[in-house]
Amino acid sequence: MEKFSKQYALRTYECDKNNNLRLIALMNILQDMADSHATSLGLGLEFCLKHGLAWVGSAYHLQINRLPVLHETITVETWPCEQRLLGAVREFMIKMATGETLIKASSLWILIDFARKRPVSLREHLPQYTILPEHAFESDFAKLPEVEIPDYVKRFAVRFDDIDVNNHVNNAVYPLWASEAVPPEMRLNHTPMEIEINFKKECRFGEEVEVSTQTAGNTTLHSIKSLTDGRELARLRFHWKQI
Repeated sequence: MEKFSKQYALRTYECDKNNNLRLIALMNILQDMADSHATSLGLGLEFCLKHGLAWVGSAYHLQINRLPVLHETITVETWPCEQRLLGAVREFMIKMATGETLIKASSLWILIDFARKRPVSLREHLPQYTILPEHAFESDFAKLPEVEIPDYVKRFAVRFDDIDVNNHVNNAVYPLWASEAVPPEMRLNHTPMEIEINFKKECRFGEEVEVSTQTAGNTTLHSIKSLTDGRELARLRFHWKQI
């Protein structure tokens, strides 16, 4: 197993008012890399659709030294580093041409039976593939605590554009919602340096969600719930640094 690598040249619509890569664009790049590599291994979307399976993100952990900026060309590497009975760990590294590491990320993926919505064994449902037992950084995908006393609450309607090929809200949308559910002055003057995400339940088009935020210094804890039935969809924790 070798690391799978691609280059991306950042374009204007992928960057925010500060010329930094948008958070949702970053998450989409990671998903694109995971899908591209899985496809090259014969484990991607086409294989899953044929066999009634789906890869579902269970957790992410990102460490951000700095966000890439407009017109920079970045190299993104990914590789599977661990296979579990009901899941797989995939790592990511984003680097400059100089070799400077900008972002490290680790992710946990579950393979599910699409019709039954239940996890299935990787060994029993996938062709054999090798792993590269090297971590971008060590993460235990910690279970994030509950939001006990929210000090900021924001609601979002689930748009058609938020829905992916698995017919539910794409994973990249959840950190976007959380990052928007902070006071405007905080969002304008801070940028994320670490992000942890626990995905819990799927969400569909037409629902409305509420993001509750609890702040402690430069750390924000977020709980995203559906207002349809109150189920918790995800928990996230951001560590911010001042711009």
